[in-house]
Amino acid sequence: MLIFLGFVIVMLSVFGSYVGLGGYLGALYQPFEFVLIGGAALGAYLAANNMRSIKLLLKAIPGIFRRTPYDKALYMELMALLFVLLNKARRDGLMTIEADIEEPDKSPVFAEYPRILKDHHLVEFITDYMRLMISGNMSPFEIETLMDQELDAHHQEVSVPSRALSVVADALPAFGIVAAVLGVIKALASVDQPPAVLADLISKAMVGTFLGILLAYGFVAPAASAMERRNEASLKVLECIKVTLLAYMNGYPPQLAVEFGRKVLFSDERPSFQELEEHVRQARSAGRK
Repeated sequence: MLIFLGFVIVMLSVFGSYVGLGGYLGALYQPFEFVLIGGAALGAYLAANNMRSIKLLLKAIPGIFRRTPYDKALYMELMALLFVLLNKARRDGLMTIEADIEEPDKSPVFAEYPRILKDHHLVEFITDYMRLMISGNMSPFEIETLMDQELDAHHQEVSVPSRALSVVADALPAFGIVAAVLGVIKALASVDQPPAVLADLISKAMVGTFLGILLAYGFVAPAASAMERRNEASLKVLECIKVTLLAYMNGYPPQLAVEFGRKVLFSDERPSFQELEEHVRQARSAGRK
């Protein structure tokens, strides 16, 4: 993953250049500086957040080191699934997909798309709104409003960890300054010592500033940005479902409805018109068998 490569480049660039300039790595090893800066940042994070935020952060951290599941292949599966369900509903009536919607784990339609079935949030979003479509008690406008509210709530929830981590990144340089100031105070309290001792104490104090800035802009801030990009991807896939279902509810045939959904995707993940058309054709053929 790029985040690993980025962290390695940061480490090699910073510490490699330091050694290349004649620096001694041992001088940077100040464990209590790590304890002071890291402990202060952790304490501030705990003070500013609640258990829900902490749980969301612990859940989100492993994701930044994994490849995002929302790639072109998944979108192809998603749009094929939506086409099959909507085509079946258009051909045989909405009630014919009720069994698929109520028990997607047992549905032969969903079983054809294991990546979608494995994502419980996607399955829940699809089935919830198709269930409302089947009920026939809500207009497309009302369902769109409800979708927008859910998407907004989803974005707020998944953004909690990245925003909290960004605040920590902003605070780390200040905690580094705190560590440096304490080191300088210690050095000034030893003013009666030889110059060599004072120089050593001051150099150790400056390590705090260095660590705070490095941790903030080299590691924590990039991690927060990676989380936010993953959040945007998780929102985009829901927007794809939303646009497809609303297009169908507004009278467009399934093949055009999935084309509406294709248009909201990012360019590097969006299948071409020909790719989608071929995939839909295959899905249609499979559905007739």
